Amino acid sequence: MRLLLNVYIYIKIYTMAKMQLTSVKIPEDLFEQFKIACVRYKFSVQKLTERSMYLYLTNEEFRKQLHNTLDTQISGSL
Repeated sequence: MRLLLNVYIYIKIYTMAKMQLTSVKIPEDLFEQFKIACVRYKFSVQKLTERSMYLYLTNEEFRKQLHNTLDTQISGSL
C-alpha cells in the first residue's frame, strides 16, 4: 500500500510539473453562469480548456465555429 501511495504521489507531481499555469479574464456574468453549469454537469474549467484546445488543434469545424462565434452573451436561463 505504501509503494502504491508513493507511486501515485510521484505521478501526480510529475504530471503537475508538465502543466502550464495561465490566467485569462472572462466576463463575470458569463463565468457565473459557467460555474453553475459546472456543478450541474460535473465539469470544470480545466476539462473545458484541455478539451477545447485539443479540438481546436485537431478539428477544423470546431476551429471555424470558434472563429465565427462573436457574441458571448447568454440571454435567458440555461
